[in-house]
Amino acid sequence: MKKLLFALFVVGMALSACSSKGGAGSLVGDWKLTAYGPADSPVPAVPDVEAVLNLSADGQVSGSLGCNHFGGDYKQKGTQIEFGSLAATLMACPEPQMLQEGGAFKIMAGSADYKIEGRTLTITKDAEVLVFESVAQE
Repeated sequence: MKKLLFALFVVGMALSACSSKGGAGSLVGDWKLTAYGPADSPVPAVPDVEAVLNLSADGQVSGSLGCNHFGGDYKQKGTQIEFGSLAATLMACPEPQMLQEGGAFKIMAGSADYKIEGRTLTITKDAEVLVFESVAQE
């Protein structure tokens, strides 16, 4: 009986660790951009600049990737994420932020592959990547 209870406890813990409430493996949550660019040699995100992506459980995406704020919708299917039309503000910023934001929006146009490893989300399209780190409190 004790072995059965222990087995049920272990299974319950494993299932709760895999829940889709922003934990490991879930796209849902806030992500901070850490690098972008060519998949074989991404460059670090512009320092001291807000570059965050929020993916909500209801399929909405919002954030800022260096300069402008944006919003829209997304769908997840398997290891693909598909971004709908994104609306953004139209401010001009210094070149490093504009290059980062332009590269990010290029990857976020339409469908892209993604993977989550630990606290890292990598979105890949046409040999270009966006690398994010979860900002969730552990």
